[in-house]
Amino acid sequence: MDSLYRRPLPPALIAFASPEGRALFDAARSAGGMESFFPLIEQFHTQAEPAFCGLGTLVVTLNALGVDPGRLWRGPWRWFSEELLDCCSPLERVRARGITLDEFACLARCNGASAELFRPDLHSVDELRAQLRSATASALAPALVVSYHRGALGQTGEGHFSPIGGYDPTSDHALVLDVARFKYPPHWVPVPALHAAMQPLDAATARPRGWVALRRSPRPTSLLFTARCVGPGGYEALVAGVADLQATLARGPVDDLDAALRTTFTAALALPLTFVRRELALSEHGEAAHTLLAALHDAPLVRRLTGLVPAGLSLEVAALLVLTLPEAVWSPLSSRARAELRELISLVHQPDALRLEVEHLRRQLADLCALDRGAVCDRCAVAS
Repeated sequence: MDSLYRRPLPPALIAFASPEGRALFDAARSAGGMESFFPLIEQFHTQAEPAFCGLGTLVVTLNALGVDPGRLWRGPWRWFSEELLDCCSPLERVRARGITLDEFACLARCNGASAELFRPDLHSVDELRAQLRSATASALAPALVVSYHRGALGQTGEGHFSPIGGYDPTSDHALVLDVARFKYPPHWVPVPALHAAMQPLDAATARPRGWVALRRSPRPTSLLFTARCVGPGGYEALVAGVADLQATLARGPVDDLDAALRTTFTAALALPLTFVRRELALSEHGEAAHTLLAALHDAPLVRRLTGLVPAGLSLEVAALLVLTLPEAVWSPLSSRARAELRELISLVHQPDALRLEVEHLRRQLADLCALDRGAVCDRCAVAS
């Protein structure tokens, strides 16, 4: 395959550094539509891999929003980079296939942001325009990210993610800070064309792409643990495995909680899910982590699980699995068995450190299980 060096922008798109692009910048700034540009441009970088446009975009926006990852990047520094964004899909899978809009939102949420999705079949160009006006008039309250089909804009390639850096209301152009800088520079796009470019169906989900509003989440991220899909099957295999577990529980003794837990742990050995314990990045988190682990290992649930967990599965992971599986998984059990389980997994009398950790993991696992089935996803690799 011949090597490639950049691509010319289609005539309808305006390069940021061109004379016309600079004039649009001046007009947008005069109209108050460039306030979001400055925190984003401080963090702007080129995606690290051809299929990492979603991860690269999320790195730019999380760092611009001032979200503390709570994890080490290099040396003593805490900072987001693509290799830290592995809580929804394995990086090897993303490297090969990219991510969908729903996966992007899942990654944002499990890394300290709130994410609100908008799709062009449900939200008009006027709604997009209003959000562009509002978002770019403030310093990332929220940050807007667009996901669109490059071909619809006359570019080469297919699905792509990038943050929005500005909006000029007079010309009705939005500034796309293209993270594939090896291919296209940042450029101005007419808003109707941008909305139209979101409408082609993503072959991975059979749904349009769209845009996402990102804000710093008021909820804390996890202190020690993160749920992670493992293996090549990704979240589709996880969703299928959870559904199979629910069906298996329905075929078993529905009034025997211990039998149901044994069945769950046997299934868990093949479930493409694990709970990874992260290295603490802050010494002051040590006491909270100690409290969390002590509360977890002293919980009534862990005492109940002793002797039920098979070899190959740690008691810690088994307890986290029971604490975080979606409630629907246990629906085949009798009302008596479910009441017994609810008492075991109740967080009412647990320390805040454990309660917050489990609540975060429950949200993360719910996000993973809610992702659409189907092959993933947008490959923004360079197309000839």
